[in-house]
Amino acid sequence: MSHANTTAGVPEVIRASIIGASGYAGGELLRLLGGHPRVRVVQATSRSNAGAPVQSVHPHLRLPRSRLGDGLPLQFTAPPGEGGGTFEACDVMFLCQPHGVAATKIEQYAQAAPRIIDLSADFRLRDAAAYRQWYDQAHPAPAWLDRFVYGLAELERTRLRGARYASGVGCNATAMNLALLPLARQGWIERAICDIKVGSSEAGSEPSPSSHHAARTGVVRTFSPTRHRHEGEVRQQLMQERAFELHSTITSVELVRGVLCTAHVLLNRDVTEKDVWQAFRGAYGEEPFVRIVKDKTGQHRHPEPKILAGTNWCDVGFEVEPGARRVVAFAALDNLMKGAAGSAVQCMNLMFGLDETMGLEFGGLYPL
Repeated sequence: MSHANTTAGVPEVIRASIIGASGYAGGELLRLLGGHPRVRVVQATSRSNAGAPVQSVHPHLRLPRSRLGDGLPLQFTAPPGEGGGTFEACDVMFLCQPHGVAATKIEQYAQAAPRIIDLSADFRLRDAAAYRQWYDQAHPAPAWLDRFVYGLAELERTRLRGARYASGVGCNATAMNLALLPLARQGWIERAICDIKVGSSEAGSEPSPSSHHAARTGVVRTFSPTRHRHEGEVRQQLMQERAFELHSTITSVELVRGVLCTAHVLLNRDVTEKDVWQAFRGAYGEEPFVRIVKDKTGQHRHPEPKILAGTNWCDVGFEVEPGARRVVAFAALDNLMKGAAGSAVQCMNLMFGLDETMGLEFGGLYPL
């Protein structure tokens, strides 16, 4: 399988605009795009930091020369339509705003940019009724839902190639999707219960009582015992041919970056470990950013999110319980990367016909 695609008319230098660039996902986009060989960031907006250099908020972007601002220190500008802010001419616009904002301004954004990647939840679900079910409100722009391609390359690579609009992905949904995908494709799942542990950065960069250090340190806190809204993405993506029972529980642990999904999967048939190996290799054998981690011995024999910090990798694995029709499937990832900015850049590469790994080659650090 080739993961590169050549599209005529792609500019030699792709001009990227980031609307809402002062949050964690925006900072990761600035880091990735600043090192991307085909991209120059021409605009990074922030309502509260307009006029300040980006490194004042993202200190890891203190770079001597960068594609951020033609080698000059890039400054935040006011959002378009606020405080004198205007749109810069761009080839792709990344939207990193709170959920609910992009949908109310999508017509305006679409006039300003030929391609849009929205990292919020606004366009992840294709069905307006499903959006109402999971987000408890009517969608502000239902006519736009079908125009966006769900932004997980492992599930929608063909549709993403050449697409104009791509949604973001839920970080928890991505872990669930990639843990369950090999088994769902085989039609083996009767019931799946996903126990998900997440780091504090999932809550975003805005402080809250629950994310304050004194209240957060040393804590293991379940904050979504049932029906997390990211389940809607999994149902949409994995139940198109055969539905199965799905439940999830999300627990915050003392970790900054990372998601670990431990999925207890009850099957509708007996399977062997060889059967499951074949299912996982069939799903991921040629995927550029999914690794099967399953060793018989050693400290790191199952997927771990910590060693994936800053990378676009998702590590998956499994254990088969003999005689029980039960498989425990794992998926670990960095919620700000494969669960947000990394997948967005992977989408951009596909949309422009580039090698989808471009700008995403960082392999991680250990120890960390």
